[in-house]
This record gives sequence, structure tokens and C-alpha cells, in this order.
Amino acid sequence: MIYRNSGKIKLVNYTLIKGGKKLIESRAKISNIGVYLPDNMLTNFYFEKNLDTSDEWIYTRTGIKERRFAKDDEFSSDLAIKAVENLIKKKSITVDDVDMIIVSTCTPDHIIPNVSSLVQGHFKIKNCATVDLSSACTGFTYALSIANSLITVGQNKKILVIASETLSKILDFSDRNTCIIFGDGAAVALVERDSTEAGFIDAYFDTDGTQADKIHCTNLSQKVLNKPIEKKGKVEQDGKAIYRFVTREVMKGIMKLIEKANMTLDNIDWFIPHSANMRIIQELCTKMDFPIEKTLSSIEKFGNTSSASIPIALWMALEDNKIKKGDILLLYGFGGGLTQGGVIIKW
Repeated sequence: MIYRNSGKIKLVNYTLIKGGKKLIESRAKISNIGVYLPDNMLTNFYFEKNLDTSDEWIYTRTGIKERRFAKDDEFSSDLAIKAVENLIKKKSITVDDVDMIIVSTCTPDHIIPNVSSLVQGHFKIKNCATVDLSSACTGFTYALSIANSLITVGQNKKILVIASETLSKILDFSDRNTCIIFGDGAAVALVERDSTEAGFIDAYFDTDGTQADKIHCTNLSQKVLNKPIEKKGKVEQDGKAIYRFVTREVMKGIMKLIEKANMTLDNIDWFIPHSANMRIIQELCTKMDFPIEKTLSSIEKFGNTSSASIPIALWMALEDNKIKKGDILLLYGFGGGLTQGGVIIKW
């Protein structure tokens, strides 16, 4: 339950009956964050060689200055494994007792096996369930919500939530609308059971599958919504449609989450949206009347890394000591599907 005392928000962990509905309070929190970013860094000048574009054109329209691309023989499982290895090394923790791995990715190494199984196999974690989740740029917040639910009901105690993307593998480098935007990267959140300082406040998710063709990358089928797709295995998107979706529908979704949590935007210390495009983030903040100074992004240095963009931005803020214990964070993803959704957590 959430209540206010002198402007502070506190979490009280117990089961509550409200309006005939049984509400189970969270028993989970994010305890650590790890990241892996490929060494190959490309500035906007890289694209000037083969495209009608420039550093100024890209930056003013997207907010991107740099992005990372994985090596030819480096895939989403490799990035995920290295993110976990960095978490183990820098935070001096163990993953031997992890009982589930959830990987969010829209760029898996294979159709079968899943990325999470490859991660489990690398670390040889015993008695560990694995599952991949494909929800594009909303994937990380979905995975966090699922991890919280599994821990809260008592099924699991320690879950690795990983977002790993190698979008460079599915780019058409002749398409100026997409290839300049995306980058590769991976991040992992360790979600653990904690009955005294649980961190999850509320969640909300929604989908508009009637617009599924607005962002697509075909695989087995050459159609999306029965519409023929010429480019197989390459990501394509309708930028104008995505912009309308975010500035109209995503804003409504965020306000529904805020209302569902019995909060206002004034209660949010940090807003961490999916780093799709800086223009979109600025427009979203303007329409919500939310300070851009309290908004965190990974877009400038790492581009659009799909589901990895939110945890990378969270990691960057933690490294810069921006986020403090007790801060209220709104994490919100949106993208292919078209999907949207997020979680509110107490750090």
C-alpha cells in the first residue's frame, strides 16, 4: 500500500482488501544493475560516407551522437553474458543461486535455442528456469514486472532480468530512416526477494496490434497484417506513425499508470522512458508538463538500443550518482507491436 506523509511515499508490505479486490504487495526489488556495451563505437560521421546525411542532421533530429555496434561474431547472447560477467565482477556478487533468467530481446541469436538458455548454460546455474520475452522496446519493463510477480507470489527468489540487443544485425544500411538510429548493447538487473524494502509500486501495459506493421522485421513470413513486406530480415519503421503513437497514446498510458498507483507526476523523482529519439522524449515531457531535467536517457551516447535503452539509462544515472536511495522512478517502454507499458519503482 502507498501512503503519503509530509510529501514522502512509503511502501507498506502486506495483503490488503480494497473494494472487494485482494491486492498483494510487492516482495521484490532491483538490487544491482550491470551493463555491457560493445567496443566498436561509431559517430554520426560514419554514415556520411554512404548516405545523404551529416552529423548535424542526425543529431538535431534524433539527439544521437554515437552508438555501439557488436562485432560480426558477437550476438545478443554474447552481450548478455558479458553484462552478467560485469555485474559479477563490479558488484562482487554470485549468480549461483539465481533461479530464473528472463531475457528481453528482439534480436535473438537463433529461433531455437533461446538466449536465456545460452546464458544459463554459460554460467552452469543449476535449478534455473529460462525464458525469452519478445516485446521490442517495451520488453525490459515487461520482464521487470514479470520478475516482480514471480518473486512476490513465492515462485522465485532471485531473477536475472536481461535486455540484450544487436540491432546492427538487422539494419539496412541504405535506409537513412533506420540505420542511423539504432545501436547494440545489453544490461542486466538483479531482482531479489526483499520483504522489508520492496521496490515495485505498480505497473501498466497495453498494445495496439492494429498498428503492428508500423515497425517490423520479417522472418518466416513475408507479411505483416496481411501486407507484403519486401525486405526480409531488416527492420523498417514508419517514423511519423510512431511519433503520433508515442505523443498521443503513450502519454495516455503513462497517466493511467500514475493514476493506477494513486500518485501524480510530482511524486516522480526520475522519468526513464525508452530512448527512441530525443525529439519524441522532449515532446512527451512537454505534453505531460514534466521537467526534462528529471528525465534520463541513453540516446546521445548509445542510440536506440530497443529494450536495453531503459536499463542502460538507469545504469548511467547510477554511475553519475544521480539516483538516490528512496527515489521514485517511472520506467516506461514503447515500440514494436505496437506495445507500451512501464513500472513505477522505489529505489
